[in-house]
Amino acid sequence: MNASCTDVLIVGAGPTGLVLALWLTRQGVKVRIVDKDDAKASTSRALVIHSRTLELYRQLDLAEKVVANGHKIEATNIWSEGSHRGHVPLGDVGSGLTPYPFLHIYPQDRHEPLLEKRLNELGVQVERHKELVDFTEHDSSIMARFRDTTKPSSPDQDTELETYEATFIAGCDGSHSVVRRSCGIEFEGETHKQSFFVADIEGSGPVLNGEAHVTFNQSDILLTLAYDKGRRGRLNGVIDQKNFTKDISELTLDDISQDTIKKMKLQIDKVNWFTAYHVHHRLSQSFRKGRAFLVGDAGHIHSPVGGQGMNTGIGDAINLAWKLATVVQGRADPSLLDTYESERRAFATSLVHTTDKAFNFLATEGFFASFLRTWLIPMIMPFLTKFRFVRHNMFSRISQILINYRHSTLSAGSTGLVQGGDRMPWAPVGEVDNFDSLKAITWQVHVYGAAKDELTQWCQSMKIPLHAFPWHDEYQRVGLATNAAYLIRPDTYIAVAEASGLPERFDQYLKDNNLRLT
Repeated sequence: MNASCTDVLIVGAGPTGLVLALWLTRQGVKVRIVDKDDAKASTSRALVIHSRTLELYRQLDLAEKVVANGHKIEATNIWSEGSHRGHVPLGDVGSGLTPYPFLHIYPQDRHEPLLEKRLNELGVQVERHKELVDFTEHDSSIMARFRDTTKPSSPDQDTELETYEATFIAGCDGSHSVVRRSCGIEFEGETHKQSFFVADIEGSGPVLNGEAHVTFNQSDILLTLAYDKGRRGRLNGVIDQKNFTKDISELTLDDISQDTIKKMKLQIDKVNWFTAYHVHHRLSQSFRKGRAFLVGDAGHIHSPVGGQGMNTGIGDAINLAWKLATVVQGRADPSLLDTYESERRAFATSLVHTTDKAFNFLATEGFFASFLRTWLIPMIMPFLTKFRFVRHNMFSRISQILINYRHSTLSAGSTGLVQGGDRMPWAPVGEVDNFDSLKAITWQVHVYGAAKDELTQWCQSMKIPLHAFPWHDEYQRVGLATNAAYLIRPDTYIAVAEASGLPERFDQYLKDNNLRLT
């Protein structure tokens, strides 16, 4: 193999590509990351960083920086036809479920530079103005061809293309992915007739008070999310293009219903930027073909309802990163990489379906849909959210802490409420936080109670950490079992939950999956 061949070539330097590069680099994998554009423009749509993402960001000491530089949404307000119908306190709505029990706003135009700076600190630079033309796969590597976007096209363009060699290629290049196109993978789905707009604004009024505000009118839906407690915020809403004769790219905020804005008593002093775009729901037929992988929007896109897109791409990247690292370093058979698709595509399929249903509900016209939005929801939502179990259920689903891989071939065993494939439950006891050890990107074993001598010896022989936590009722509350042993993957999901506390099940698991821990 060519000495200049890198382990993983990453195409696309948005949050998904940057996270993949970060997690691979931290695990000792050589990467190149390229992007056809300069540093990303500030007109980014992604705004919310969910709790599960923050938990995983602890592995690179990023979580606290994101929290410190972002904004916590303390409440959601519901408006209808210009009247304030309800106030839903959020605060630490997920208290007891995660170290980050809140809705956190951190715009992508701040988020990406933070990720790229950390990647630079690890010795990796994004190679800009490199547009992927195509790639071909060989026995042990891929060969990719790139065009320099700073140079004008010429009739003899092929002679000017740069060639990069890598063991694997990861397409983090968005919905128009060249990696996906080169693989010949279908991107199935459709486009909604309604479109969406996002505007970054400065102004004043009751909806720019640092909280979230959603307005349901007969014909319009508008969501306002604050950046801070000052004057800045984002407006998000649905556009019905049958009301316009101009192209979507020509729309401005002035084309959006001013009646809705007036009813919210919103005074807009400055529009920093405005963008309108078509809403799609599409899913790639597969997330892998040979040595190529699709990550984030290259594999799945859906409506912006719930702010799931960017967080899902980041989850894809971290899931793939530890598996690529394991295979590149010779600790697993390449078949391990098949589990990336089986685990992440299953979640993406569910996500596309649920966000599509939510978007259709919000955008559907007609008397009944209008009645639900403008009267029923504003009436019942403040009442329902007074109940803790309702708040916890809603938060768990939106925050992605419920994502599990129970049906994966990489998941085995169960103890009480906890099964292989589950996210390890968070259970702090006094000053002891069972998530502290999960900051390391490594296999490890947890025991809640007393670790058996055989397990201690097994961990020593495998050279992996064993963390034993003295039993406490808090562990039972979250579903953990006394003296059980939990083998935990590098992405902090439980690989094996073994009630006996003995290591024989771990050995069988490693054999079944052709895995070596060291």
